Amino acid sequence: MPLTAGALPRAVAVLSFSVLLSARGAAQRRPAHSNLSASCWSRLHPVNMFNSYNVKFHHSKALTSPYPGSHIERSRVPEDKVGWLTEWKDYNPVEYTAKSVLAGPSWADPQINDEGFSPKFNERDGEVERKSLNGLYVVENGRPRNPAGRTGLTGRGLLGRWGPNHAADPVVTRWKRDGSGNKVAHPVSGKNILQFVAIKRRDCGEWAIPGGMVDPGEKITATLKREFEEEALNSLQKSPEEKAKLEKQLQKLFSQEHLVVYRGYVDDPRNTDNAWMETEAVNYHDETGETMDNLPLEAGDDAGVVKWVDISEKLELYASHSYFIKLVTEKRGAHWSEDPGSECLE
Repeated sequence: MPLTAGALPRAVAVLSFSVLLSARGAAQRRPAHSNLSASCWSRLHPVNMFNSYNVKFHHSKALTSPYPGSHIERSRVPEDKVGWLTEWKDYNPVEYTAKSVLAGPSWADPQINDEGFSPKFNERDGEVERKSLNGLYVVENGRPRNPAGRTGLTGRGLLGRWGPNHAADPVVTRWKRDGSGNKVAHPVSGKNILQFVAIKRRDCGEWAIPGGMVDPGEKITATLKREFEEEALNSLQKSPEEKAKLEKQLQKLFSQEHLVVYRGYVDDPRNTDNAWMETEAVNYHDETGETMDNLPLEAGDDAGVVKWVDISEKLELYASHSYFIKLVTEKRGAHWSEDPGSECLE
């Protein structure tokens, strides 16, 4: 049974990993696809999305206008009105679902009121996973409600599913090395520098982790490997022989012990009141560098460019990707900031 709006105070959603608290002034309009500076991600406090009575999480990129790929302006949502438990009788969000979604592709749901469409929210619905990684979400008037709060826009925007839209983000890393093969330490922090495989997205021009959407019925582990092959190795354009060779080389990397660095809601500019992104970010680390040295990076599918990028707080990446990368450096004891004790003021 869907969780109704009246039941929210009694619901306690459980987060497997911490979620982010948005920056001050999050409700202010920013240009489309804008990024918080990576140097300020360090002040985002990990908290549970819900306690028994109050929503703790606020987003920022999900409040930006115009909506990606359109001229649609969201209704402005003041920071103190983002949470659903704050009464706002005059809230008047804009309704928008992209034509590409309404065209009815295989990856998209029908409209809520379409005949024969009876989605099972908060559970697995056939091959479609409608459970959230953050626990139960409210369904009001037949529509799922974004657990992070108001966004100024209803409908689905560019997202195919009502409710959570599940993605997977493989963070493939190696140590930066000099010409002699020795690890390179940052001159200020003294910590070794990590590199990760980054792609430049075709749709918005921002650098990102080469991830993508989980197909219906697909396991997360399969999505992580498939998306990396498609985005960073251009496997879709390879011959069967070339693809088989790539598969064999990647098997060693993707079958080893890995780190799940984040699972949950993503502050994404495509989010709406009724549809939102969630992801599982997983770090696959090539300790010696030997595996990835033999794999030529080649941009494919949604990627315009692909390359190894040095990791530091100066990175500005798509959606919440800077935060995921920061978590990897913490897990690996790698360089992130030249001034690790500094904090952005609240």
